[in-house]
Amino acid sequence: MFKTIKNAVKTPEIRKKLLYTLLLIVVFRLGCFITVPGVNSIALADAMQNADGVAGLINMISGGAFSRFSIFAMSISPYITASIVIQLLGMIIPSLEKLTKEGGEEGRQKINRYTKFLTIILAIVEGLGIYLSYRKSGIFVNDTFLTGALVLTGLVAGTAILMWLGEQITSKGIGNGISLLIFVGIVSGLPSAVTNIAQLIVKDGAFSTTGLLTAVGVLIGAIILVAGVVFVQQAERRIPVQYSKKVVGRKMVGAQSTHIPLKLAMAGVMPIIFASSFMTFPAMLIQIFVKDIANKTGFLHGLYQFSIATSTSNVPVGYSIGNALVYLLLIVGFTFFYTYATFNPAEVSSNIKRNGGFIPGIRAGKPTTEYLSSVISKLTWFGGLFLAIIAILPMLLRFTNLNIAFGGTSILIVVGVALETVQQLESQLAMRHYKGFLE
Repeated sequence: MFKTIKNAVKTPEIRKKLLYTLLLIVVFRLGCFITVPGVNSIALADAMQNADGVAGLINMISGGAFSRFSIFAMSISPYITASIVIQLLGMIIPSLEKLTKEGGEEGRQKINRYTKFLTIILAIVEGLGIYLSYRKSGIFVNDTFLTGALVLTGLVAGTAILMWLGEQITSKGIGNGISLLIFVGIVSGLPSAVTNIAQLIVKDGAFSTTGLLTAVGVLIGAIILVAGVVFVQQAERRIPVQYSKKVVGRKMVGAQSTHIPLKLAMAGVMPIIFASSFMTFPAMLIQIFVKDIANKTGFLHGLYQFSIATSTSNVPVGYSIGNALVYLLLIVGFTFFYTYATFNPAEVSSNIKRNGGFIPGIRAGKPTTEYLSSVISKLTWFGGLFLAIIAILPMLLRFTNLNIAFGGTSILIVVGVALETVQQLESQLAMRHYKGFLE
């Protein structure tokens, strides 16, 4: 990896792309410190001192922008949600499915426009919800329509700018722009994590041997977790496929042997995003329509406590255990849903048979479909349980005295984006090498 980065820095074309990407990342981080118009900074500092629950989850993804109520407070989450919705609609609506699979570049541009349009709508809804949730908290200069319009416009404009920054990084820089913005937002919390670990070693100005052992244990656990994530992200099950001889034009093409690479975690981090959104959605709605719900009692208060148990420690143990079980089941369920939505065994089997191929030892047609379905099912169970374990690690740490600023989900996202970016760098270097060879 370090050799790849070194070669990329030495290459003029790729170095320009890296500098361009770095410049846009700096713009993103600067925007995280620009407060939305109409916000009382002094009252904001008091209200956001202990951002927790849904606010804490959004704040982690946005790199602290939510706690400052900056123009990037909503982060890129409306765009992610819009992309997921469009992708799901593409499986249901035939015309949209045809546009996705057969539309080519023009179809891709139309899908992109639909996603942007839906992003703005979702940003308006989410921004309005955030404003209504904090309208009575005193963080705004006043409670007028003009102030609300300013706050909403600032939040929606910030999301639109982030969407543009992500597109520019993807098209002119290195890596997936949206993923890199999330990556930078999470990594910005690393200094806070280092500070927390240092406070374990030195408490009240005195050295703590117990704290040192705890810190070493945390670091070893983080290294093992990163290694496990890298292994699962890179590992794949290869299904051998044999193609018989066939005539192409006037030539007889010989038999070929290839394979179908199936990732262990084919769904990536998407099931966790789906499950997190599903679990926190009731809390977001309740916060909008019920004032000061955290200090009330009754059914809605219980539902709110259960919903935010994914991202906070200030709830009863019973809610945390129940939430963790439901969260685990949702992640496994969404892993199966997303995997089978992106990989259709029947379609793959049909393509293999159409091109005169077969899996050694398996008959073409229905037996191949059943075999692929069996393999995918086993891989999906493993991937789903792995994601669930990674996701509930922060919940387990809440039962200790540790206050770690990063969790398993954060590590999963950070490692995944880092691997993807390095792979893009390698492909850019290889492309330049072949281009120079041909010239």
